[in-house]
Amino acid sequence: MKLLLCLIGLVLIVEGIPYFAFPGKMKKWMSTLQAIPDSNLRAMGFVAMALGLLIAYFFKE
Repeated sequence: MKLLLCLIGLVLIVEGIPYFAFPGKMKKWMSTLQAIPDSNLRAMGFVAMALGLLIAYFFKE
């Protein structure tokens, strides 16, 4: 459980950096994100999850 909470904290740090460092660019990026079709976003999300699963599997302790 301790490892899970540590990983969630690290994810929040990584996710928050662009919003802190470049708020204007993030707003612009978010507005362009709405133009991408849902099927493409779903595919990108699946690829990201699969890549994360592979990384976690290969680098587990």
